Amino acid sequence: MSNVNIIPERCPQNHYCPVIRVCPAGAISQHGPFSAPEIDYSKCTSCGKCARYCGYGAFTTSH
Repeated sequence: MSNVNIIPERCPQNHYCPVIRVCPAGAISQHGPFSAPEIDYSKCTSCGKCARYCGYGAFTTSH
């Protein structure tokens, strides 16, 4: 299993994060369009879909 992290500096933080829609566990949230998304690690299954979907490389996985 890998760990998922967010690198806020890579996120443009100027729109609603589309990655929220691809998370099968509903573990990603965002407090308005001008903030970085957040991961609820109690829900995250570390599937890595967010990292594969994010075009900015703001979501990363590590083993």
